[in-house]
Amino acid sequence: MLKPLHDYVILKKEKAESQTASGIILTTQLEQASNQATVVAVGAQCDENLKEGMNVIFKEYSGTKFKEDETEYMILKEEDILAIIE
Repeated sequence: MLKPLHDYVILKKEKAESQTASGIILTTQLEQASNQATVVAVGAQCDENLKEGMNVIFKEYSGTKFKEDETEYMILKEEDILAIIE
């Protein structure tokens, strides 16, 4: 697995729901628009409150995407994380 440097964070993107609770089917574009992810790894210079396993919301058009073993990850700066989901 990759280890982020400096103040970078590696996130594993969450798959968006393809259907709402009431049964409405969402289009592919809406499915891919999810900006929610799980923190996989944190760089040494990141805030100590940001830890692996946390669910976060990040800026929509930030970071670099990459795939490993059919799983989509993102590398982005800590400042691109907008909120922690508790």
